[in-house]
Amino acid sequence: MSENKDGIRYPSIDQLTEKTNSKYKLVVAAAKRAKELEAGNEPLISNPRSKKPLGVALEEIINDKIVIVEPKDNSLSNE
Repeated sequence: MSENKDGIRYPSIDQLTEKTNSKYKLVVAAAKRAKELEAGNEPLISNPRSKKPLGVALEEIINDKIVIVEPKDNSLSNE
């Protein structure tokens, strides 16, 4: 059986969720990067499989070209 690697099927959600512990953070990061690509930024990967900016952003994440980082704890302390 051949694996179809176009559109939303590649990369898989299982692969993508290994990059962060939050689907929300994944969606936000991919959307921000897709907007940058729509604005004219060049893809960080050569020959992306997807033609759409969101698909390219997801491919960049799966290839570790975009790294989703955890924010530092900015909670207030009563010192």
